[in-house]
Amino acid sequence: MSGGSLKARIEALSDPASDPDPAALEEVVEELFSALERGVVRAASRDDEGNWTVNSWVKSGILLAFRQGATEPMGGTDFASFHDRVLLPPRIVQPKDRIRLVPGGSAIRRGAFVARNVTIMPPAYINVGSYVDEGTMVDSHALVGSCAQVGKRVHLSAACQIGGVLEPIGARPVVIEDDVLVGGGCGVYEGVLVREGAVLGAGLILTASTPVYDLVNHRILRPRMESPLEIPEGAVVVPGTRRASGEFAAQEELGLLCGLIVKYRDEATEARVALENALREIPG
Repeated sequence: MSGGSLKARIEALSDPASDPDPAALEEVVEELFSALERGVVRAASRDDEGNWTVNSWVKSGILLAFRQGATEPMGGTDFASFHDRVLLPPRIVQPKDRIRLVPGGSAIRRGAFVARNVTIMPPAYINVGSYVDEGTMVDSHALVGSCAQVGKRVHLSAACQIGGVLEPIGARPVVIEDDVLVGGGCGVYEGVLVREGAVLGAGLILTASTPVYDLVNHRILRPRMESPLEIPEGAVVVPGTRRASGEFAAQEELGLLCGLIVKYRDEATEARVALENALREIPG
């Protein structure tokens, strides 16, 4: 089992009919997690045209770690202790990583890539298979879910939730491209793609079924059969409501949540976002 590419070995071990040797399984998971943590392998990748592709075999490899049945204590210090699958411990951040991980209950799980000059405020959590690029701020009570892809210089504000996905293995994770501001209390789920430079206003919830009304270009953005909801580059999106259909809804004046694109980024928006840069820089 030691021969062949990592992808081929993971696919062989993921066959439901296989009965993998625990040592071989552990070897493959360790190799995959190491590659994920170095950023040389990703759960999803972007091509030159801006299209994102799911690397299903990577998610299959992560699921192999959950097949290891043993759940054991780990950590065991006064600062932190855990009880989890033996192949999925929290990562230990080293000075050479140049990650600013502030004390107070945050954790990065093994198999997550966190680039240099990322700041993580407590409590925050970055799950297995996720990718967080340079200069990003992960603020208090923020979650980066399993396999989520977060670009450079992103601000994930307090209490925002970037949803994760492991199964089905072909499902695209949430993608937040470079220079996006995700406001406090936002939730971005179910494979939503937020293009470069967008601003998501506080409290906005985006899912695969959330319509977004573009008030600038007079259009409605919805997910297509072949791809989830996509927020355009530079869009400024705030929470909104739309009338619910039906006689009873009309009688009770009921509404449903939606997103509203109220403008696209301009110089004034850029100036406000630029204030975050000083918080992200780590000397050295």
